Amino acid sequence: MVERQLYCFNRKIWVAATPEEYVRQEILQLMLQLGYPSSYIAVEKDLAALSYAPKTLSFPDRRADIVCYTKQPSKGLRPLLIVECKAIPLTQKEISQVIGYNYLIKAAFIALVNQKERRLGWYDPSLSDYKFIDYIPSYTQLINSLN
Repeated sequence: MVERQLYCFNRKIWVAATPEEYVRQEILQLMLQLGYPSSYIAVEKDLAALSYAPKTLSFPDRRADIVCYTKQPSKGLRPLLIVECKAIPLTQKEISQVIGYNYLIKAAFIALVNQKERRLGWYDPSLSDYKFIDYIPSYTQLINSLN
């Protein structure tokens, strides 16, 4: 039996057509439509390779679904957004997962997406917690919100 596959334009490879991969490819296409530069997007990268946390920390053997970067003067490329793709309903468990990943990656924004939901979050110091909206803004909107 032949396994169904999808072509990932970002990675330039064929990948298994899993329910999560359909979500990942859909959000990657949306991100491109929203102006996220394809050259600033990393897909399925090891957390240890993406981390800005001290290398003395122990890293889980996990991968970030999508990380989008921004170029900052004198700092080079820095993580802007980490996206966790799911083929299941979004619960506190999935939110905790992406928050944990972001503890290591240090992106300004996090997002969780599935077939029906898109949630973007950022840490709000006044709440000592993450605040969420129900859509993914454009790349320009995220960059402008950093200032």
